[in-house]
Parts: sequence; structure tokens; C-alpha cells
Amino acid sequence: MLTSSFLPFPLFPLRRLAALWGALAFMLAACSDGGTGPTSRVIAGVDFDVLFAEPTAPEIAAVSDDWAARTPGANEVSILVDSTLAVGSLDVRVRIVSHDVGGITHYGAVLSDASLGGPTPVLVYAHGGDEGVSVDGLLGLFPFLGDVAGGFVWVVPSFRAEPLTWGAEAWTSDGPASPWDRDVDDALSLLDVALQIEPAADEESVGALGFSRGGGVALLMGIRDPRIDRVVEFFGPTDFFGVYVQDVVEDALLGSLRDLPGVADLDQAFLQPMKRGELSIEQVRSELIRRSAVLYADRLPALQLHHGELDTTVDVSQAQALIAAMTELGRGEPDFEAYLYPTGTHSPLTLPASIDRAVAFLSPLLPAPEG
Repeated sequence: MLTSSFLPFPLFPLRRLAALWGALAFMLAACSDGGTGPTSRVIAGVDFDVLFAEPTAPEIAAVSDDWAARTPGANEVSILVDSTLAVGSLDVRVRIVSHDVGGITHYGAVLSDASLGGPTPVLVYAHGGDEGVSVDGLLGLFPFLGDVAGGFVWVVPSFRAEPLTWGAEAWTSDGPASPWDRDVDDALSLLDVALQIEPAADEESVGALGFSRGGGVALLMGIRDPRIDRVVEFFGPTDFFGVYVQDVVEDALLGSLRDLPGVADLDQAFLQPMKRGELSIEQVRSELIRRSAVLYADRLPALQLHHGELDTTVDVSQAQALIAAMTELGRGEPDFEAYLYPTGTHSPLTLPASIDRAVAFLSPLLPAPEG
């Protein structure tokens, strides 16, 4: 009969040994949070290891194929307002238009110098936030933009389910809202409208300028449409598989929705249906992929990026992900410029010299001065 003196550890009564194994099994199960192993991360029944796994080449290609099949176009165009007003020393022609985008009625504005003559470059302005776009607000920036203000035909889309406002009037585009996806369709369709109604607009010289939500839209426009020659983006999302977005999704699934552009719409359309089992993880992954410019960085045109390191709305890691992707591709100045601002937040006013840099980056699209 063996005794404890022959063993490197004492013998325990079977009852105590069973209790220890039971406690260990409980701890392992608790660490797994209901997943298939101790390293699984399951939130509200959704396996984050699967949801946020690195996108595969076939998944990325499938989204590209879907984009290629879309034909926004300039359909059923109507000019609702055609007016001219003085903005500083510039006479600006304002045209408010409606048009059809895949059965959706969309509203936008086309702004230009009233005295346009020869070919004029085009600049798409993609706004931030979820509250629509104000033509008056954009015109208020013109005095600070130098030659860029009057040197471009400005294309100003609202996004579906949002208003375009000018003075006391407002026009609301049809929905449902589709942040960062159909936003791009709306903007590209309005670009076609501008090229159709403004003979001076030069389709061989097109830029995109976007802020926050619109920064992500501008990036995706540059990826999806080869007509876009240059993009300037301020503090936009780039990587919907990054840790920052994972944290936002976790909060949403646990019922704590962050007050961030686009999040409420994505939660209603995709996250909660996934939680209820009405959408598969694979379907939601496709929605994350089509919003992640970083996955298509090799298709981006000339790009200038601005982001504040103290941004609490869109974390600076989103900019860093795109910088890393562009660096890996060997993209650098003057084709790619990135500016991170140590004390900057979610406003260009906190990013010193950012507007001057943006104007300088867009200036090569302008015609060379005569003489």
C-alpha cells in the first residue's frame, strides 16, 4: 500500500479532489465566456474571434465585385434652385438638384464661380456627422480656402435619410441610411450630375475632401472610382476590424450605444439583427469589409491624411492603420502625406496648419496661372 511518503505531494481525499477539478472546470468555462475554448471571446452570443478575423482575399474580392456591379449614374435630374450670391469677393452660383440613385431620390448642391470659363476641376465635399449638410456652412468656409474656393466646381451631397439645407429651406434624401456604403453611391451619382449640368466641370481633374464620416466616404470614393485623382481626409474611419471598432461593437451589443456618427444606423441594420440571429456573422463581416478603406489601400489615389492624437470620436489608431498599409505599399510623399497632431482632437481647428496643407495638396488640380 502506497503512502504519502512515497509521493512528491500528499494524497487528497477523493471528495476534495473532485471539488478541486470542479472549481478548475468552472474557472476555465468562465474564461471562455461561453465560447469553444479558453481564448474565445463571445459577446452577447457573438463570437468576436470569427466576426473580426482577418478578412480573406475571396471576401475582399466579393465586395469589389458588388461595387463594380453598381451603376449610380445621373438619372432623372432636376434643378430645383439656381441662384447666385456674393461670398466675399466671389459670386457663387448655387444649384440645388434632385436625382435618382437606384430608385432613391437624392438631393445635393453644385456650387461654382458664377463667371466660370474654361475647364474647371471638381471637388466633392463629404460632410461629417449624421445631421445632413448645410450649404451655408460650407460657404462660410470659402473665405479661408483661397484659390480652392472659387477654383473648383463643388459637389455637395447629402446622404440618404439626411437633409440638405440652404437658408430656410431643406430637402431630405430618401432612405434608409447607409453610412460609408451607399453614402459613396450618393456622392458618385451627384458627381455625375455635376458633370452633366456644368459644362465647365472637368472630369479629368477630380478631388474629394472629407471630414469624419465624410473622411471615410472620401477614401472609399477614391477606391471605387478612378476619376478621383486626389483625396484629403480628416479624422475618418479606415479599419472596421481594428480594436477601436471592436470596442464600439462590444458596447453596442451590450446595450451601451456610443454617440458616434453612423453607429446607430449600423447597430439597427446589422449588429442587433446579428445578435438576434437574423443575420449571420458572414453577412455582417461583408458590411465591415466594404467600409474598411485600409483593405483596398492599393487602389487609393494621391492622399493626404489628418488626425489628432487626442481624438475621442474616431481613435487615432484608425489613421495609424492606414498609414501602416500605405507604408507597406511603399507609398510616400508627395503621393501620400500623413499628419498626426499630438494635441489635436476631432476638429480641424485643433490641427495646426491642416487647412493650409489641404489647400496646397489640392492645388495641383487647379489650372496653371496664365502668363
